[in-house]
Amino acid sequence: MRRPPRTAIFPVGGLGTRFLPATKAMPKEMLPIVDKPLIQYAVEEARESGIEEFIFVTGRGKTAIEDHFDHGAELNEVLSARGKDKELRAVEDMLLDPGQVAYIRQQEPLGLGHAVWCARRMIRDEPVAVLLADDLIMAKTPCLKQMIEAYMTTGGNIAAVMDVAPEETERYGILDVSSDDGKLASAKGLVEKPAPADAPSTLSIIGRYILDPAVMVELNRQEAGSGGEIELTDAMARTIGRVPFHGLRFAGRRFDCGSKAGFLEANIAFALERSDLHQDMTRILRRYAQTGKAGPDTGATVA
Repeated sequence: MRRPPRTAIFPVGGLGTRFLPATKAMPKEMLPIVDKPLIQYAVEEARESGIEEFIFVTGRGKTAIEDHFDHGAELNEVLSARGKDKELRAVEDMLLDPGQVAYIRQQEPLGLGHAVWCARRMIRDEPVAVLLADDLIMAKTPCLKQMIEAYMTTGGNIAAVMDVAPEETERYGILDVSSDDGKLASAKGLVEKPAPADAPSTLSIIGRYILDPAVMVELNRQEAGSGGEIELTDAMARTIGRVPFHGLRFAGRRFDCGSKAGFLEANIAFALERSDLHQDMTRILRRYAQTGKAGPDTGATVA
């Protein structure tokens, strides 16, 4: 009987250079979308999808992530003493149970495949999920839960996918599709960041995966791709023919929070979904749309 993945890997060792200087001393995964950091959204998605074990592959300067998911006795005491029950529940509800969380150091930034490989000794011979916090997904049913439902039918490897413009294929892993029912695409190959002229399709992988154990075997080979890094997609591609590979067009909206524009859009979109912020955000956006400025022009000059 096929078992769903119960363990998830969160590769969080990247430097976040696109967001410097904000990420000089703060992990990019701790950048907030409204009032929650990116990594918390990813963890909540995994937990709501049935994940029971959480592995963070970290790097130097990432201790803020560990502290975020740890019990803060002093903060809780202050919140309780001041009667801030709502805030207290918010920080308590996000905590994971003791023994559910592990942190592994990725000593060198050698690629996503290398980050996943670093967790190899904690992965039993069973499927594992991988979530990239940079890819934030707004969905009624968590994206990973949709993928697990598909996995229970297909087995093998599954990646969340979306169609991109032809000129954007060189930014993603692209599926070479053998069949496609509009929701689930079966792949006969996978190409990492092909030029538009060489792309077999426009169906691109985003940061959600369910990996068959065969992928970890391939990662053990430690073969670097064309960019000099150990690519997860290369290892997945080498398993095609031995295990099924599918791309799932998930129901939801993805925000590329690895880019500044995507990060800002995500803050706007998630704020608009909040009943306590929707009215204010609508008013602010209307003002910007009308004036194209941050505020009224007072005529003041800067010396």
